[in-house]
Amino acid sequence: MSYTRARRRHPAACQNRRMTNRLLGIAALCIGSMLAGAASAAATVVVGSKRFTESYILGEIVRQTLVAQGIAAEHRQGLGNTGILEQALASGAVDVYPEYTGTIVRELLKRPQTPGNPSLAELNEWLAPRGLKAAVPLGFNNTYALAMSEARAAELGIARISDLLRPTAQGLRLGLSHEFLERSDGWPALKAAYRLPQASAAGLDHGLAYEAIRSGSVDLIDIYSTDAKVGRYRLRVLQDDLGFFPKYDAVLLMRSSVDVRPLARLEGRIDAAAMIAMNAQVELDGRSFAEVGKRFVDGGAAPADRRAQGFLQRLFAPDFARLALQHLLLVFGSLLIAVVVGVPLGVAAWRWRRSAGWVLGVVAVLQTVPSLALLAFLIALLGRIGFVPALIALFLYALLPIVRNTHAGLQGVPEGMAQAALSLGLTRSQSLREVQLPLALPTLMAGVKTAAVINVGTATMAAFIGAGGFGERIVAGLAVNDSGAMLAGALPAAVLALLVQAAFDLVERRLLRGRPG
Repeated sequence: MSYTRARRRHPAACQNRRMTNRLLGIAALCIGSMLAGAASAAATVVVGSKRFTESYILGEIVRQTLVAQGIAAEHRQGLGNTGILEQALASGAVDVYPEYTGTIVRELLKRPQTPGNPSLAELNEWLAPRGLKAAVPLGFNNTYALAMSEARAAELGIARISDLLRPTAQGLRLGLSHEFLERSDGWPALKAAYRLPQASAAGLDHGLAYEAIRSGSVDLIDIYSTDAKVGRYRLRVLQDDLGFFPKYDAVLLMRSSVDVRPLARLEGRIDAAAMIAMNAQVELDGRSFAEVGKRFVDGGAAPADRRAQGFLQRLFAPDFARLALQHLLLVFGSLLIAVVVGVPLGVAAWRWRRSAGWVLGVVAVLQTVPSLALLAFLIALLGRIGFVPALIALFLYALLPIVRNTHAGLQGVPEGMAQAALSLGLTRSQSLREVQLPLALPTLMAGVKTAAVINVGTATMAAFIGAGGFGERIVAGLAVNDSGAMLAGALPAAVLALLVQAAFDLVERRLLRGRPG
């Protein structure tokens, strides 16, 4: 009886509770859709690629070669560096991706550089204990090199890497890629081998390095020998006079269980000139990775120039629905988990006041961890890439505003409301559930809104580990310095953030309208 009277006194509390249940139901439906999609994709061959033009193109060629033979295949683009893809192969998140023999020897196997190059049979003998194999030599060598603008190199008289020891080269500004700065066959080892005096510089995205050297912002960059822009930008490739860089023959690195036969038709079909031409079609002619891959696989007509397309065509390309769904699942899936975990944490911090400092402090520290660092840690911890580590990272970022606003909302409820509920016969738990939490709901929902809007933007980073979303377009655009592609990913993410904020504003207004004054 007294319980019913309490509910009648607070119709806003009941309305708020019903609205919360609806929101949780929608989020649960999103998670269910995600799980169903993951189950249906279990038999698909997953092709990976790194975050540079050539790897994107080769990944598309592999995918389309499989599809042309009736084999379901998916391309998870731009998965960062070798370490991430190694983890992806080990966990089964990726089945095959294009790699280079020198990278396999030095980065994956951590074997010292020796005269000559190991055969494919030797590589596979070393890879077998890891459950991996290398197969299908594609037909070209794409080695690392250092390059300068022709005019700057001529001015300083630099033609070889050893010329960087000259006094005139001491002040050169370096624009080296992040991976080259970290690799065992990259800048640290090269610097030691040649005894170079130049200090390491901040990392620069490989796709942006060419624009930086063309504008004169940097003097020296690392390149791949099959890069399309070397000739177009009139760069001088410095001679590796000590023979530091090993051969980087392009092969397909895959899990031991992958059937090589459908991919055997690619063996030896891509020479250096063909690879440079395909890189140029993407980087200089504005064509898409998929179009260039399709032209190679089926010998079709030259693909259309993307720059001739209107921006709306690029924005609403065939992948728009897929990317939007992935982005929404990441945002609302992580938000659901954050609400389920964060609200009880906020309640605990409010009820046991001595714990408030610790609880709020821990979730605040989580918010300060850089997103890429957190993603890398979660990949190592979980042994997998893709949706799950991205979902966990976004959940952790969403905790702070939800926990803090739950705590603040409960503190703002007058103590007399709780006393009135208790006097009507409600227990402390019933008072919290039926009176205090519903009255604190507008403040709590403001925290949920903040978390949702933040996660819409942060979810773009998930593309670096193959979790999809609109970040895929941004990462691909960075790889080829295509501002149109980047905008086609950034704009829908920004619009989605505005729509999410507007939806939560509407919910908050409804909550406040029914709240007693």
